[in-house]
Amino acid sequence: MFRSSLAAVIVSSLGVASLGVSAAAAGPTGLIAHRAVYDLELKDASDRSGIAGMFGRMVYEFDGSDCTGFTTNFRFVTQIDTGDSTRVSDQQTTTFEDLVKRTFRFETKSYTDDQLDKDVRGAAADDQKGIKVDLTQPKAKQIELIQSRFPTEHMLDIIHNAKLGRNFFEAEVFDGSDDGDKSLIATTVVGKQSTPATDDPDAEKAGIFAKTPFWPVTVAYFNDKSKGDAIPVYRMSFKLYENGITRDLTMDYGDFVLTGKLSKLEVLDTKACQ
Repeated sequence: MFRSSLAAVIVSSLGVASLGVSAAAAGPTGLIAHRAVYDLELKDASDRSGIAGMFGRMVYEFDGSDCTGFTTNFRFVTQIDTGDSTRVSDQQTTTFEDLVKRTFRFETKSYTDDQLDKDVRGAAADDQKGIKVDLTQPKAKQIELIQSRFPTEHMLDIIHNAKLGRNFFEAEVFDGSDDGDKSLIATTVVGKQSTPATDDPDAEKAGIFAKTPFWPVTVAYFNDKSKGDAIPVYRMSFKLYENGITRDLTMDYGDFVLTGKLSKLEVLDTKACQ
């Protein structure tokens, strides 16, 4: 799910309109198309991070259907204060995942102060022996990885295990992040399903889902060659609804920790599969 690094002064650059909540049907997977906007704040930072302050915005749009495949558009913009200077980090990711054919396309562009730092593009597919990755940017190459789950598949795995009361499970996951050339080990812990408290402002932003039960979930991602008591590359905690919507995020990158509070939510219309 949310792999990456808007300050209030640049919110308009995301082109985010006023968002309301409308009714939409979920497909057989139970996932619904939606656009969620999260306000980001720095929760903690070590001296080693060099970060004195940090805030921003994240926009996550999940669209498509079980029959046509799912497209995710993700933008994560932060303003970082080092004490001596400030910079704006902007990551833009688009992916497409076909659950039936088990194919996955990805493109990520990362900018610092409007200057392109990295452009990673490629596609991955299940070749029965594992995952075959064809990278086209930053340079063309083919990579063979062990059998891995793609992001939407992994989200469905979490929901499936949560429904069965399985509190812990592990999976190899490939999401095309970083250089798009490796999978990660995802260790997932699922808590007991709960109903939002009446005074939970983050829940109120969920509109028609404000009183819907959720699971508290924590996913720690490790390099696939990690052994023993390895330190995760990063860790995410969030409240997960059965329809795939998440809120109340905590993103732990080791040297610093961000929180993401749901600001706006729009449920998108999706045509039913024929």
